[in-house]
Amino acid sequence: MTTRSGSARYEGFGKEGQGHVSTQSGVLSDSPYSFTTRFGEEPGTNPEELIAAAHASCFTMALSFALAQAGYSAGTLETTAKVTVVQADGGFKITRSDLALTATIDGIEPGQFESIAADAKANCPVSKVLNAEITLTHTLNG
Repeated sequence: MTTRSGSARYEGFGKEGQGHVSTQSGVLSDSPYSFTTRFGEEPGTNPEELIAAAHASCFTMALSFALAQAGYSAGTLETTAKVTVVQADGGFKITRSDLALTATIDGIEPGQFESIAADAKANCPVSKVLNAEITLTHTLNG
């Protein structure tokens, strides 16, 4: 079992409040977040972009391991995740995460690639925790 942690502190309330978020690894250390970093253009982070980064990295690593297990050893994978947030039921909800993958894999057949990628999308831990529609589009080079 592996446990990772993150923390957040918010001072003030509502739109005027300001927060900071940190991760156990120190990659984020008191990174600012607020209403305007979340719904505006102020520099800083927000929960949705952190979820998008987590989903892109989780899926890409799951796919990498699945490809290695299938016998492939050379190539590159690049994934972008776009998380959509909508206002619903008096609050906000993440309704979808759209994964866009560009892959270069020596010697793989398109059908096998699609099957392995679909399995990685369905079974990476972040996909499993999201209560949202998850899509995957891909470009296979090579």
